[in-house]
Amino acid sequence: MVKVFNPGEVYDPISYPDRRDYSDQVMIEKSSEFCTNIQKRHSTREFSGKPVPREVIENCLKAASTAPSGANHQPWHFCVIETAELKAKIREAAEEEERAFYGGRAADEWLSALSGLGTDTDKPFLEIAPYLIIVFAERYGVTEEGENYKNYYVNESVGIATGFLINALHDSGLATLTHTPNPMKFLNEICGRPDNEKPFLILVTGHPADDAVIPRKSTYKKEASEYSSFL
Repeated sequence: MVKVFNPGEVYDPISYPDRRDYSDQVMIEKSSEFCTNIQKRHSTREFSGKPVPREVIENCLKAASTAPSGANHQPWHFCVIETAELKAKIREAAEEEERAFYGGRAADEWLSALSGLGTDTDKPFLEIAPYLIIVFAERYGVTEEGENYKNYYVNESVGIATGFLINALHDSGLATLTHTPNPMKFLNEICGRPDNEKPFLILVTGHPADDAVIPRKSTYKKEASEYSSFL
């Protein structure tokens, strides 16, 4: 097992691996191809129960694990739920939190913002989809000797890794949905994860149902001039 936390480790650089010296034209073509592919990614709440080979999920998790992280501590854990019993427990606990959310915990402005997405307290996708990937953020690390050590930029690191994972799953032909019931502490108990890990989100994944739909609102994307600037 590689120790990602090794205090006092001496800087030992190696040559940049797998260098890609593409021509400008090839870079333009590849970036355009990627853009076209990722624009076809959509979140849906309607999944098929069609099985997905576990190897697909394993490969996508390996891709996610290559994400950059603060001090290379890789402060994430991906808990993959595939058994019906655990999925049912997660749905029951998540819907309980959602009922509290829609029943008064959420501000009217927040509920108004969600209105065009068709969300409610019923979350059948948590049981229908073949996989739930529970992403945990490691608030601090623990050495083999039981000593705690600090992790850096935890939310940023885990967010980037989750983005890698979503892209990998999409590229494999699967649909995804990010689900964040609040609070999510129940996931530690169900998944048997330690207290130093905080649930980050539930990533639902599988094939979309034959009659799956997406909210029209989700197709509205900002123009490039609104989200980017070159100085």
